[in-house]
Amino acid sequence: MMAGRKAFGGGSAVETMSAILKEEPPEISATNQNFSPALDTIVRHCLEKSPEERFQSARDIAFNLEVLAGAVGPSTTAMPIEGARKTSSGMSVVMAPAPALKKRYLAAAALVGLGLLATVFFAGLRLGKTPPPSFQLLTFRRGTIRSARFAHDGPTIVYGASWNGNQVELFSTRPESPDSRALGFPGAEILAISPSGEMAISLGRHIFGPFMNTGTLARATFGGGASREVLEDVQQADWGPGGNTLAVVRNVGGRNRLEYPIGKVLYETAGWIAHPRVSPNGDLVAFIDHAVIGDDGGGVAVVDLSGKKKTLSEGWVTVWGLAWSRQGRDEIWFTATRVGASRALHAVSLSGQERLLLRAAGTLTLHDVAHDGRVLLTRDNQRQGIVALPPGETKERDLSWLDWSLPSDISPDGKTVLFSEAGEGGGATYGVYLRKTDSSPAVKIGEGSSQGLSPDGKWALSIISTSSAPQLVLFPTGPGEPKPLERQGMNYHGACWLPDGKRIAFAGNEPGRVVRIYVQDLAGGKPRPITPEGATVALILVSPDGRSVIGRAADRKYYLYPVEGGEPRAIAGLAPEDRPTQWSADGRSLYVHRRGELPARLYRLDLSTGRKELWKQFMPADAAGVEDVTPIPTSDGKAYMYGYMRVLSELYLVEGVK
Repeated sequence: MMAGRKAFGGGSAVETMSAILKEEPPEISATNQNFSPALDTIVRHCLEKSPEERFQSARDIAFNLEVLAGAVGPSTTAMPIEGARKTSSGMSVVMAPAPALKKRYLAAAALVGLGLLATVFFAGLRLGKTPPPSFQLLTFRRGTIRSARFAHDGPTIVYGASWNGNQVELFSTRPESPDSRALGFPGAEILAISPSGEMAISLGRHIFGPFMNTGTLARATFGGGASREVLEDVQQADWGPGGNTLAVVRNVGGRNRLEYPIGKVLYETAGWIAHPRVSPNGDLVAFIDHAVIGDDGGGVAVVDLSGKKKTLSEGWVTVWGLAWSRQGRDEIWFTATRVGASRALHAVSLSGQERLLLRAAGTLTLHDVAHDGRVLLTRDNQRQGIVALPPGETKERDLSWLDWSLPSDISPDGKTVLFSEAGEGGGATYGVYLRKTDSSPAVKIGEGSSQGLSPDGKWALSIISTSSAPQLVLFPTGPGEPKPLERQGMNYHGACWLPDGKRIAFAGNEPGRVVRIYVQDLAGGKPRPITPEGATVALILVSPDGRSVIGRAADRKYYLYPVEGGEPRAIAGLAPEDRPTQWSADGRSLYVHRRGELPARLYRLDLSTGRKELWKQFMPADAAGVEDVTPIPTSDGKAYMYGYMRVLSELYLVEGVK
């Protein structure tokens, strides 16, 4: 309206829309010599393609017009303003403009406002709101995708997946093709790809603990060829911006540590660290900080090269997947949720400002963000289930209840299982359930993460750790009221009953200290440590006579620690990768398996000789997407249960996320 012509034009509606999206409007002053270039700038500022580059309010426009009205005239040269006068110091003081000039700029302001409204209105009619992100499916097989990264060339994508129950290996794909090509690295996952195309991969990838995998860090040329091993027992890694140094996460001395470069410790914790990503300019490392081993809740943090850590966002019950935004926003993108298990894509700035980027049905996991803003996401259908063989029966029963049934104990007679619901169905605080192995409906008896049944079967021990003050609670399996135990200001990682039913043993750590095993009297008092710091185990097990607790020390060896004090005794024949799950009734043997081994093989270990004997193998009939199987027999071996985790993933290329 101010120029007497359209800002964008074309021979057809399609050409006009294309011009609106791609072309810049001509300068009004180029066709109207009397039109102020400053006013032309204001108009063009209103027509910026990006909303962030426009005026953010009508008040901003009014302010600029008032400044313009008081400073310049309608020509391209400075114009004396009526009402201005000189002070004694020679400076000009601008007085109110003449009525004619004021009317001219009020008219200009009205025209700008009308033009802005018209632009928004007609652009809204033609284009609608900002288009939603587009999703392109890249994988079409059944299984689990562990990791995915954009290659250095842009279109190519490298991912690690285990398809149809087979071992994990590396594949590459491109958006224009539905096919994937194996890269020749069986048993490997992709950790990072440098700007020059060198891959950081994990060889011999295997489960180290709940949610934690480890392997040998190696460097390999993109497209195949031999790899060069760098460092053993590395959980995750990322390249620095130059592609010459690596940030790594690994376990040392009972603590999980972040190093960048390798050997320089920036941060360590008694919990665990996930998804380290070096910032584009290399001055910060972003990561996910998990306070409790075995739980994927936590927060997003950064640490600088001097080791100064800052938590940007916290309180997430599950947070998994992280990358730096590549659009110059100084943001970190991550997938998380504060309730349930359906992770969404979020962003947090370095000042701690959060915003939601993308929500979709199901659980999302962020894998990478490209320089042009493209995103690699998986949609993961995650399920944790329970299978049991009741005593006297020959056919297994699936006892899964909701979406994340996590077994913790089976009664000595094999007729009852204790488990947690820790997914979408369990809610923010999780739920504690009992279920008969005859497939009777499950009964919710409390909240938190279930740990074990009391020797008399009347109580279930649980850890409620979603608050800032984690607590142990006893829930009655029948009539009665819950009994919270005295808060001790600790992070609890696991717990079990002693045979006398009057004490419990738990793995925990005080703030700033390393995990160790304690004994706590239910009548009250301070917990008593029975192991040195760094000694813990995935499942706390007390011997049938109540005299010893199994623990794995900082040297990764298993020991029997006396409950009443004394020197520990090494357990012969038990490797660091083994996981004890049950004592035999006579206390002479242990049932052990190796985490991540599929099918799961449960052995009976003779404590006097260190000899292992295969007892039974466990695997769901449908092996696709099964990540882990954890068997727990009764002490007499007449019944058993096992938990299994299944993750079925689809990899998507997402564009238009802002």
